[in-house]
Amino acid sequence: MAVRLCAKVGASRAKGVDMAGDQETGGRLTTHVLDTARGMPAAGVTITLYRINGQSHRKLLQVVTNADGRCDAPLLAGGALMAGRYELVFAAGDYLRATGQAMAQAAGQPEEGILFLDEIPIRFGITDPAAHYHVPLLISPFAYATYRGS
Repeated sequence: MAVRLCAKVGASRAKGVDMAGDQETGGRLTTHVLDTARGMPAAGVTITLYRINGQSHRKLLQVVTNADGRCDAPLLAGGALMAGRYELVFAAGDYLRATGQAMAQAAGQPEEGILFLDEIPIRFGITDPAAHYHVPLLISPFAYATYRGS
């Protein structure tokens, strides 16, 4: 599945995912990534969304955050947002390396070094497909936080 930039509503439609639905009244899933160490949005973070069913993970889409650290359109909306378990995986390590926030390389370590945080998975449940689920991520090289936002 191709990576897409979440910059415009048209560009953020995932192949095979129905994004139809009234964004004001229908359910939707959104995210936002903030770099708390630098005090700014985290642009360029790759995010992969999976639907979890038992032991199986089905990749639904992959996006890259825009200059504001978010996607202008929901990750899922309308009929595509169903009750169940999901997982967002944030490629924080790639972002931290790209912004010069990776730990200093230790002697004998691979070229890219070993990061305290690399991929950050957030598994969550959706019980009401008509509701808005906002799952923001606050990141720094040594900590992260999330919550259900609005």
